[in-house]
Order: sequence, then structure tokens, then C-alpha cells
Amino acid sequence: MTRRAHLAAFAGAAICAAAAAGVAGAADPLQPQEWFLAAVGADRATAPGPGVPLTIVDSGLDAGQPDFAGRPATAYLDAQTTTGANEEHGTEVASVAAAPANGTGIAGVYPQAALDVWDATPAPTGIQSQAAAAGIAAAPCPGVVNLSWGTTTVDPVVDRAIEAAQRRGCLVVAAAGNLGDKGNPRIYPAADLHVLAVGSSDQSGARAAFSSFGAWVDLLAPGTGIEVDTPLWRDASGNVLEDGTSFSAAIVSAAAAWVWTERPALTAPQLFQLLRGAAGNGVLDIPAALAAPTPPNDPQEPNDTVAEAAAQPALRSRIAATLDATKDPRDLYRIVVRAHRRVRLTVGQGAVARIVARKGRVAYAQVTLAHGVAAARYVLRVTTG
Repeated sequence: MTRRAHLAAFAGAAICAAAAAGVAGAADPLQPQEWFLAAVGADRATAPGPGVPLTIVDSGLDAGQPDFAGRPATAYLDAQTTTGANEEHGTEVASVAAAPANGTGIAGVYPQAALDVWDATPAPTGIQSQAAAAGIAAAPCPGVVNLSWGTTTVDPVVDRAIEAAQRRGCLVVAAAGNLGDKGNPRIYPAADLHVLAVGSSDQSGARAAFSSFGAWVDLLAPGTGIEVDTPLWRDASGNVLEDGTSFSAAIVSAAAAWVWTERPALTAPQLFQLLRGAAGNGVLDIPAALAAPTPPNDPQEPNDTVAEAAAQPALRSRIAATLDATKDPRDLYRIVVRAHRRVRLTVGQGAVARIVARKGRVAYAQVTLAHGVAAARYVLRVTTG
């Protein structure tokens, strides 16, 4: 077993997502090697049929790989390239998430998932910024979008695409990166607001030494010694062992689509909180997420900037919402005020509210966490006079 750093150009930076994959399905021959199924509880629940879509934006999925040949409920959203440096990555990531239980190779966490794939590697240099953004834009929402790649710098093109997908109701899941033992820089888009960042755990349930870490990492999933389907050009057996947060993210993305299919009334912010809050010792727990109480909704997300708030309905009197220091530190609301009227804001303990902009009849109220508070549920009330 080796851990290979996938280095590919992404807006001038290097991708830090290593290959790996998982197994899940009693009928498949590599079931005995699928240790992570029990680790996330996938062996204690039955995955549903196709439901909430799972979109993987990565290198291409090799439809000729024996486990994926003729897979139902699979949509190829663009042309797929599957040979060349790092071109196996998309197939391996997809296999961990959604390889079918068909008696071949492995079976993914959610074998019957409605799987959409987008090839964001139109050039041999790897994931490309514009191509990745186009793939995120093509994802059906509400749905889950898996990004098993990242960089140490923010990419505005990708960020805008993620924000638009979030406005359309998608949950975006991203790999936290494999640089925990190499300086541990923040990795984007995993560290972006409202993106569910996934690190790797080992077979003991502890964080894998290579996995990036910090308050911005939301939960862990298995990422060491993971059996994956791989293109035959890479290995004639069609399967290899890999490590990396790429596969941890795929496990969580598949679990998210599974839970959302079973609990369709959830919003993306609720699903985010559910998966993070139900994680046992920080590790994904599918049965716990299926059974946990529904978290409070966080309406109008994303609403972290004036521009985002401007696209949301105007706030008339009151709203209940949540804040989180790392992934949702501020909320902004648009308020329509009659001429010559003053605006008064009141907010519960743990949060602070103020007017940050006003022009004519439109004002913007910002709510942030009180000093020293890590998370809060608040009710903002607006009165004018």
C-alpha cells in the first residue's frame, strides 16, 4: 500500500488529493477487505435505491472498468478522458462512493446512488479551474457535490461556482488534503464557508498522520488501506489499495446522498450539521445520522456577504438561524425600510447584530458571534420607527 500525492495544475497550484477507495457490498469479491464499512456503520443499515443525486467533479470515470460497465443510474455530464497521469483518480473516487454491488471488484458506500460525473481534467495538467467550476455548475441541486481535490490558495472561480451551487440547495463536500505531516496548511475549497471538509481516519479511528487537520475540518472518514476500483491500464486486476482524504470525502459524500434520500425534508445546512453532529469521536456514523433528530434549519444560506443577502428575500420582522465560528461566522439580511424610518435590531444571547450598510430604502443587518462564542442559535428581530 502506498500513498501517492496527485500533483496537478489547478489555477497555478498543486492538487493535494491522494488516491484511495472503499468497499461496501456483500456480493462483491473484495468484501473482506472493506474494513471501513463497519467503521462508518454502512454494514448496519441498508442503502436505498437511487435518490438524491451525487455529483463527482474529478478526472473522468472509466466506463470500461469492469465494475462500472453498464452501471445503472449513471450520467456522464461531459466527455470523459481516462488515460494518462492521474486520470485514474476519478474512477477510484467514484468506486468508493458508488461502485455497484454486482459481484465484481468492490461495492461503494451507496451502490445504487444516482451518480453524475464530470471530467474536470480536459488537459493532462490535471484539474482545471474553469472546468471544475463548470462541473459544479452542472451538478443537479438539491444534491451532493464531491470535490476530492484542493489547493493551498483560494480560487475565486471555483468559489463562485460553489456559492452558486449552495444557493441552488446543494451540499458541497471536499477533501481536507494530505498535508497534515507537511506543515498542515489550510486546503481550499475544503476550508471555504459552508463546505463540509473531510479528513482521514485510520483503522483505530484516530486521525491518519497524513490527514490535514484543524477547526476547519468538519469530520473524519476512513482513508488508509482503502480498496478501490482502478482502470485496467493502471492495474490488470482492476483493483488497488490506496490512502488519502480523496476517498474519505467520497465516503462522506455517498453517505450524505444516502441520508438525504432517506430524509428528503432536510435542507443542505441541516444535512451538514447532521453529519457533523452525528459523527462518533469525529468519524462519520451513518446509522447515527439516519436516526439523529433534525437540526434547526439555517435559512437564507449562503448569506455571508451583502451581495449574497441581496439575492435573498427581504427580512420583514424576525428570523431564527445559526452561526458557527469556522464555517458560518456571519449572516447578513436585506431589510426594506420606509423613508425616514430608523431600524432597530434585537438578537439573543451569543450573537451581536448591527446595520452594516444602508442606501435609500434598503439596509443590511449583519449578525456575528459574541466574543468568545464558538456557535450560537439566535433569533433576530427587526423593528422600524
